[in-house]
Amino acid sequence: MAAPSRPKRGSRGYSPRVRANGPVPKFSSWPESREGPRIQGFAGYKAGMTHAFMTDYRPTSTTAGQEVQIPVTILETPPMKVVAVRYYGNSSYGMKSLGEIWASKFDKELAKRKPLPKKKHGADVDSAEVEEVRVIMHTIPKMVTGIPKKVPELMEIRIGGGTVQERMDYAKSLLGKEIAVTDFTKPGQMIDVAAITAGYGFQGHTKRWGVKLLSHKNSKHRRMIGTLGPKSPKYVRPTVPQAGQTGYHQRTEYNKRVLKIGSPEDEITPNGGFLHYGKVVNQYVIVHGSVPGPTKRLIRFRDATRYTVGVKIESPEIVYISRESKQGA
Repeated sequence: MAAPSRPKRGSRGYSPRVRANGPVPKFSSWPESREGPRIQGFAGYKAGMTHAFMTDYRPTSTTAGQEVQIPVTILETPPMKVVAVRYYGNSSYGMKSLGEIWASKFDKELAKRKPLPKKKHGADVDSAEVEEVRVIMHTIPKMVTGIPKKVPELMEIRIGGGTVQERMDYAKSLLGKEIAVTDFTKPGQMIDVAAITAGYGFQGHTKRWGVKLLSHKNSKHRRMIGTLGPKSPKYVRPTVPQAGQTGYHQRTEYNKRVLKIGSPEDEITPNGGFLHYGKVVNQYVIVHGSVPGPTKRLIRFRDATRYTVGVKIESPEIVYISRESKQGA
């Protein structure tokens, strides 16, 4: 008699599936930049998806060089403002903060996010001790018509490229200024995107893990797990599919191609506006494929960390971007 095979259902690549701490995703690592001093990240808001026709730039694709239809995501990216510069050094316990310099003026809405210094404060540090230079930036959601909020989100973004002293000088030159997405990336480049996925609350075994329904002979329930495990060990292993929090997890997707960076004058909004969002009135980024998170969710960008060898294109050739109404789609 053949041995029964009952493989586990559902991916366990993202366990434990717990709620994210907040709507702002975090990056734990940053790649090295081969260019001069520059910011290595940015943030925007997810407006929605549509489709476009473009020349297939992938040389190994069966449709290479031909006109193909692809799904694209539109992300509204109003400018961000630099409010502080922070220096990090190495220690036996990892990176530690050596000091920071804050700007002299802030947006009044930023005070609702955290207590702010009343005047410019902070002192420069010796560049010999500095290993990392980062800037503290915040979004300006009041510029976005589709986001019903005014309190900005704070985040830390790395300055890469050049020597440490060049990074320090570049970071101080940005203090108090507004930064555009064009200072971070350009069409044709690859980026990583991170966001908090849509939340579904407390869900059962089947929806959370995709396990098979129990047989009709089960007298209790069908949408539950058959067993919690063997008699030994005398505890329930974390690999056993159980009910719990579903969604609202941080997810990072790697190697997303930037197809276009549009200006506020361009018409990108579909007829009737994006569903649950409205009209795009700021600079925007078009990304190939989908992006985690629901509409209006904050999306963070970062230089691609896993992109080593691939296609280098100056600017993808987009033939047509659909602006048909998404109402009822």
